Amino acid sequence: MRFFLDLSYRGTAYNGWQIQPDALTIQETLEGALSTILHVPIEIVGCGRTDSGVHAKGYVAHFDYTGIFPEDFLKRINKCLPEDIVIHRIYEVDSELHARFNASHRAYEYHIVFAKTPFEIDTAFHFPFIKEVDFEKLQAAAKLLLNYEAFFPFCKTNTQVKTMRCELFRSEWEIDQANGKMVFHIAANRFLRGMVRLIVGMCLNVAIGKLSLEEVKEAMDEQKRLPRSLSVPPQGLYLVDIRY
Repeated sequence: MRFFLDLSYRGTAYNGWQIQPDALTIQETLEGALSTILHVPIEIVGCGRTDSGVHAKGYVAHFDYTGIFPEDFLKRINKCLPEDIVIHRIYEVDSELHARFNASHRAYEYHIVFAKTPFEIDTAFHFPFIKEVDFEKLQAAAKLLLNYEAFFPFCKTNTQVKTMRCELFRSEWEIDQANGKMVFHIAANRFLRGMVRLIVGMCLNVAIGKLSLEEVKEAMDEQKRLPRSLSVPPQGLYLVDIRY
């Protein structure tokens, strides 16, 4: 039988989702806890890879298991997990449903704070040039992307993928000047490697005048690299929603 997990994690202490040699990851930690509680080796498949330091509010993974769950399993597994990982729900699904390949909608947020703060070092990006930001240009840069279906300018180099096509559902900024914060919201059927962090960097560069909307449009029309690229740090990025 196949089971889905709905979970959240703070990625600060981990070297991303996927198991790696000599590095602590979310996948390894979850598999260890599940195997301990269920007394059999458990392998889990995630809905996607998140990089080192990236967080998830709404991550989905699956595993196959034919035994009987112990009483109060959810409570026990969460007690076994570290404080920065929590499983919200475990539920049976069709045995053919795949956490990664069947996902049709993925949503991310990127959090930025205007002022330096010791309390959000690992959960938001302090952008030091916020006083130079033109918020109208920031929003226009995000909205421009909704006109396109291919995103070569926002894929890390040396990435082997069959297609650069993505169906974008949302791309916009939520700006809270009163509280000195803003959040970028983006959703698509799929994402390229490093795509969200490169898009956020592009928006910021446009907003402070280091890149023009015309240059972004030209790069998108011709599917070529931007004249100036910026990949923002991982700590502001959150995977927030997966749909099937």
